[in-house]
Amino acid sequence: MKYVLVSGGVISGVGKGIIASSAGLLLKTMGLKVSSIKIDPYINTDAGTMNPKEHGEVYVLDDGGEVDLDLGNYERYLNVTLTKDNNITLGKIYSQVIERERRGDYLGKTVQVVPHVTGAIEEWIQRVAKVPVDDTGLEPDVCIIELGGTVGDIESMAFVEALCELRRNCGRDDFMQIHVSYVPLVHGEQKTKPTQMAIRSVRSAGLVPDLIACRCEKPLETAAVEKIARFCQVQVPHVLNVRDMPSTYQVPILLYEQDLIALMTTTLRLDEISIPQAMKQKGTQIWSTWKDLCLGLEHLRDKLDIVLVGKYLECPDSYLSVIKSLEHAAMRCRRKLNLIMIDAEHLEPHTNKSDPASFHKAWHAVSTAAGILVPGGFGARGTEGMIAAAKWARESKTPYLGICLGMQLAVVEFARSVCDVPIPQATSYEFDANSEDRVIISMPEHHPGRLGGTMRLGLRPTLWQPDTQWSKLRALYGLNNESINERHRHRYEVNPAYIDQLQNKGLTFIGKDETGIRQEIIELKDHPWFVGVQFHPEYLSRVLEPSKPYLGFIAASARILDEITAEGSRVSSNGGHANGLTNGHAALYRLPVL
Repeated sequence: MKYVLVSGGVISGVGKGIIASSAGLLLKTMGLKVSSIKIDPYINTDAGTMNPKEHGEVYVLDDGGEVDLDLGNYERYLNVTLTKDNNITLGKIYSQVIERERRGDYLGKTVQVVPHVTGAIEEWIQRVAKVPVDDTGLEPDVCIIELGGTVGDIESMAFVEALCELRRNCGRDDFMQIHVSYVPLVHGEQKTKPTQMAIRSVRSAGLVPDLIACRCEKPLETAAVEKIARFCQVQVPHVLNVRDMPSTYQVPILLYEQDLIALMTTTLRLDEISIPQAMKQKGTQIWSTWKDLCLGLEHLRDKLDIVLVGKYLECPDSYLSVIKSLEHAAMRCRRKLNLIMIDAEHLEPHTNKSDPASFHKAWHAVSTAAGILVPGGFGARGTEGMIAAAKWARESKTPYLGICLGMQLAVVEFARSVCDVPIPQATSYEFDANSEDRVIISMPEHHPGRLGGTMRLGLRPTLWQPDTQWSKLRALYGLNNESINERHRHRYEVNPAYIDQLQNKGLTFIGKDETGIRQEIIELKDHPWFVGVQFHPEYLSRVLEPSKPYLGFIAASARILDEITAEGSRVSSNGGHANGLTNGHAALYRLPVL
């Protein structure tokens, strides 16, 4: 097993996840099997209860694991299917160590950070790194390890020590480290001193970076590169220039041009690994498709205005997977995505009184958008604005996509406006729990008094209902498929008691769970695209294989849905899959000529 550690210094949030994912992608283009692990030094067991405005989105895996959003980057770039064990937190490690101590596994010894906590970390990494994550079913050749935060943080000390032990116990050619640093621009001059100090801190902790990836706003000057190489004691080619790019999908190409593959091959002796010819050809095809898809993005001219009506806009990563899914779909449709983020509260009448300018600006964006998306969320704040956006989309025939909460609120709006269901019945039990008679009700079996890990989570099937061959969404998945598999994360659902009333007025529930009780997908027949899904399709969207609901939404907004559907039908007839994925691997598509 080969390990590539990606760590960070100076400041957090400089792009370690993208660089780690890009390095993994380049290894895959060689035909290697690649896995990844994210280390988060916080004491939380997982990311499930974290505020998205502080920590960004919670990413959900097939097994229901609620994990750090960087695992989404790994899955999107590498086309792998990870598990909750691929996200290591300090909380998980301490829980495991304390449980072992209570069982008596340590035979009366004094339990200490070294060697017991660090040993548990090292064992976890070695065990998870060997788990197959792709359709080969074989042990990976290389594992990318990203250490969250910055080296020197008190929270990560145990992990740094464990990684030092891992490096010591590995063979000389089995472990390498890429340290990501930030080179600030001060009065027009690139300052290298923070990077020098960061490398000194890393070395004092016991780690020795092989490569230094320098994040910067513009290309590093030759003098800055040479200075970093001299004072950090590495060769000049080992200083990687990771400047800001028009798209993060172009970062692998940037690193490829700086010979990252050759540097990793030399350091880890990857040329000694036996790679089947079929895997080499597959890697070459992946790289060719990736470059074709990403290189011309800045030259796209057909702009597409999409409005996202959300409630966690303070943190740009709150809707990261949603945004990435829109980007994947826009790239496939060869459109330049112009995403307009609208605070849902700005669409509500009270804002017209308190801040008329924001109210009218928000409604202008909604009323002129090519498509409207309402993502998931929790709580009553802003939901009346989301309902108003759904009503506008339905009545104006503007393409609409509702995800989880967005689907539920589209049902609420239809119940109010078309079925004349009165308030408070036409709302969600989440917002008004005074009675069980609500259009949206809770699923009490999924949260018996605890919040963490108690929602309906993970990969679950959705069965297409009879006489739904007319569905635009079903056509994208493939009419020959009786069911699809998508990832879920929710506590509330549509009340079965209102289904007949809603369907009699034209809101069709085209997809349900295997019991036929839980409603998974809604669609309006006489509408360019009005779709709501209870699941989160963004968690299965890939760069080379966009999520079907997002692809249909973008294509309908660009008025090319028929062409995209026809293209997908040709691929499906040649062995495509219901959800575009088989064991984490996407089919490779040719770009449509539109």
